[in-house]
Amino acid sequence: MLEILRIKNLALIEDMELEFHPGLNVLTGESGAGKSFILKALDFILGERIKTSMIRPGKEKAMVEALFAVDGQEIILKRELVSSTGRSRFLLNDSLASQDRVQGLREKLLIHTSQHGQQKLLKRTFHQQILDSFLADKSLLNRRNQLLAELQKISSEQNDLAAKLASLTEKRDYLEFQRTQIDKVKPRPGEEEELIQKRDEIKTRAEVAESVHRALEILHSPEIKLLDSFYELKKVLTFLSENNPHLTSHTDELENFQSVLEDVDRTLRSTGTQSDTAELESVESRLWELAQLRRKLNRSLEGILSLHQEIEENISFLDQGELSLKQLQKKETGLKTELLKVVAGLDDLRFREAEILKASLEKELGFLGFSGHVRIEFQFSPEEIYPDVQENKLRLLWVPNPGQPAQPLDMIASGGELSRFLLALVGLRSQENLPTLLFDEVDAGIGGTILNQVGERIRSLAQDRQILLITHWAQLACLAQKHFLVRKRVVNQETYTLCTSLNQQESKQELARMVGGEKGLELAEELKHEAAE
Repeated sequence: MLEILRIKNLALIEDMELEFHPGLNVLTGESGAGKSFILKALDFILGERIKTSMIRPGKEKAMVEALFAVDGQEIILKRELVSSTGRSRFLLNDSLASQDRVQGLREKLLIHTSQHGQQKLLKRTFHQQILDSFLADKSLLNRRNQLLAELQKISSEQNDLAAKLASLTEKRDYLEFQRTQIDKVKPRPGEEEELIQKRDEIKTRAEVAESVHRALEILHSPEIKLLDSFYELKKVLTFLSENNPHLTSHTDELENFQSVLEDVDRTLRSTGTQSDTAELESVESRLWELAQLRRKLNRSLEGILSLHQEIEENISFLDQGELSLKQLQKKETGLKTELLKVVAGLDDLRFREAEILKASLEKELGFLGFSGHVRIEFQFSPEEIYPDVQENKLRLLWVPNPGQPAQPLDMIASGGELSRFLLALVGLRSQENLPTLLFDEVDAGIGGTILNQVGERIRSLAQDRQILLITHWAQLACLAQKHFLVRKRVVNQETYTLCTSLNQQESKQELARMVGGEKGLELAEELKHEAAE
């Protein structure tokens, strides 16, 4: 239901806010007053394009806002059109939205019938929905939809699986080559870091061993003979100190230093000097292997380990994929067999229901002013809904006059006929969840008794759903549960389109204007009285 519509700076509308009734809302006014601007605003906010020339002169942008209530939830739409760029933007519940998303909401918000509009009922897919809405037992229809959804899902899974298998099959030799290269080396997580650390430790130990060996050489080498020379020096100084007391203290110091040298000698001898050459070669060899593998595969060691896991998974998938594909094909065959049976039963059910609906619709069209010779045809033609599964699809055709060929609905020339055709279909539908209905030109080319009958049908429909009706006939306007008057006003050489909600007395005055003549007000009183009964 459309609750509120606000329009700013669109054509002759400066700032207009309309609050609608949940039942029948009627818009009247002189021709050219600007009712079409309100229709354009509704089309604009639901995704249709308008030219920047529609922006009120001197204004930067036009804006339309609407509040809809659908299934107990509020939907707030807002759209702006900027004059300088010609660009527009949508807001859906205060968040930016795409045009496609808003247009996708249109079918649940508003059905707008006009001579040039694209109508939901002109879509062939909706013709099928119309007939299906009259099926007393929808179990076959529900099962058909369920089976088709399952088959489409399986088909998608098959396609994805087959594509992946085909891609991996082409790469299998290369995958196995990569796996062999990795398996030869068998790298471990973190192995390279461990080896580098171990190599550094071995090199440090080698440097220590070399220094120990050199120190011992200094202490004991035949050329230097440090310890032997020190012993000789000590012996000489000891002898000299016996004759020279001043050397005694030096002799004591030499005694202490001798102890230090002997301790250094013992410590160096106890320090290991075993060579780790073999271990270092082993570490370097392993690091070289890992480096070669990285160069071949152009990846880090972590990337190679991830690649190995991925290769294992892909080869395992190849081994299991064919089996999975056969299982999907078997499941598809079973579901397809069931779908064929369900579709056959559904076709028979639709054929029978079409005959009943045909008679009801022809009667309703006659009631709404169509020729008594009007005939409806439900044209069924086979259409593939899944490979090797065909279903008879429906198209609504009509024969307006005897001797003419059947025509599709989109060949109806008159906007009024189109609106009344919609009115007839809506009146027969069993579903109650239709969106707001906007009737424009529903009264075109009719009058008298037929006009009253159209009015009665509209008033009946408005008991269950919201209707917006644009009319020039007082016989229809008098049925309004909320009556709006659209008029032009000139202020300071500027023209404005205004739309106001009328009270009871104002509505009678507008009806009197529409009826015309000296007895207009009296006739308006009669119409109001009859409408209230």
